[in-house]
Amino acid sequence: MDGTLSQVGYLGSLTVETMDLLLGRKKLTSGGSGGLAATAAMLEFCAAHGITADIELLPSGRVTEALGRLERGDVRYRFVLDLSDLG
Repeated sequence: MDGTLSQVGYLGSLTVETMDLLLGRKKLTSGGSGGLAATAAMLEFCAAHGITADIELLPSGRVTEALGRLERGDVRYRFVLDLSDLG
């Protein structure tokens, strides 16, 4: 309920079913990235203030598990796949 999908800096097309937004009162927002200078300033601000993303780090071999959990909605944080085990 009341979720928001924010697309930032994405220049491709996006197809949305309006009924998916209506059910559960979801919102769709968008905005440009602001360019390299603004992005660098934002990252510096985050570093200076200890602002980080909550993630769940998984080895690359667990990508199938991650996709299954995404389908089930069993995800609390953003998945990050560690690709260092591929080399």
